[in-house]
Amino acid sequence: MSRPTPLRDVHESLGATLTDFAGWLMPLRYGSESAEHRAVREAAGLFDLSHMGEIFLTGPQAAEALDYALVGHLSALAVGRARYTMIVNEHGGVLDDLIVYRLGDEEFMVVANASNYEKVARELQERAKAYDAVVEDRSDRYALIAVQGPRSQEILATLTDADLAGLKYYAGLPGTVDGRQALLARTGYTGEDGFELFVAGEDAVPLWHALTAAGEPYGLKPAGLSSRDTLRLEAGMPLYGNELDAELTPFDAGLGRVVKFDKPGDFVGRSALEAVKDDQPRRRLVGLVARGRRVPRHGYPVTRDGAVVGEVTSGAPSQSLGKPIAMAYVDTGADSGLAVDIRGSHEPVDLVELPFYRRNK
Repeated sequence: MSRPTPLRDVHESLGATLTDFAGWLMPLRYGSESAEHRAVREAAGLFDLSHMGEIFLTGPQAAEALDYALVGHLSALAVGRARYTMIVNEHGGVLDDLIVYRLGDEEFMVVANASNYEKVARELQERAKAYDAVVEDRSDRYALIAVQGPRSQEILATLTDADLAGLKYYAGLPGTVDGRQALLARTGYTGEDGFELFVAGEDAVPLWHALTAAGEPYGLKPAGLSSRDTLRLEAGMPLYGNELDAELTPFDAGLGRVVKFDKPGDFVGRSALEAVKDDQPRRRLVGLVARGRRVPRHGYPVTRDGAVVGEVTSGAPSQSLGKPIAMAYVDTGADSGLAVDIRGSHEPVDLVELPFYRRNK
């Protein structure tokens, strides 16, 4: 049975279509996913992300434990800042992509994907055994609400006296929102400016209502998983299970920059990743824009002259471009003359560099 978030009753009262996602009962859409997508691009969207995992590492060697457990250089992270990184296996395959927040000199929070956080917690516990650090999965204690879109700061500013203007991208700070304790973070998965609010589960419903009321004059709408997926696709952001998995290294996904070989000491997967860091991947992750109206979907073959040269990982109609778009792994060197096999019809596509969409800053 799918696990509900603390906001389930709110979603039902709003008429959301609920679906299972990674074992959680989540809102797919509240009405029109196109309207929800546009709201995030033009004003703001309100997301329930309480299915994400929050794993804490504390202790004198928490930083060193993370340096060993993950591919990033987390001991170099300043207090109050966050970093995108990955956890890989000994062969360099990606087990999950993560955001790590440094909350104090000896305290870190690792945010993992809903489908992987239990596995990530187990791996971190195993990898931290040799260090003076404690790993604790606190996911059950937290709800996570995100406000994303160009008017998100204006909306949130009506409910908090935290220094939102001074909060940098990929940073976080403790504060109160509508009188409730929260960790305010400025990251996101939509390609827009926005904030994530980590709060106690019992505070989720009143905070959602407060944000809804504060956001109404600004055009804020509740937004579900469907619009979240099309937004992150336009922004060229990978989804674990589509663009990332344990058979792919960070270099395969074009994300080798997150692997820090110059940090002190060893880390899990280092030898395997060093062996491939200078190799040209057999396939590379690219963007595809359809010339027609048919939508390339996950798993569809990418072809050139009738021969398969890749596979679509994610695809959807793009509200911002007005055309169907997709991310795909294609053979290195296959840059033109591409098509996607959509139920036997080879529909022509143009290869473009990611992302498809960049916000106007």
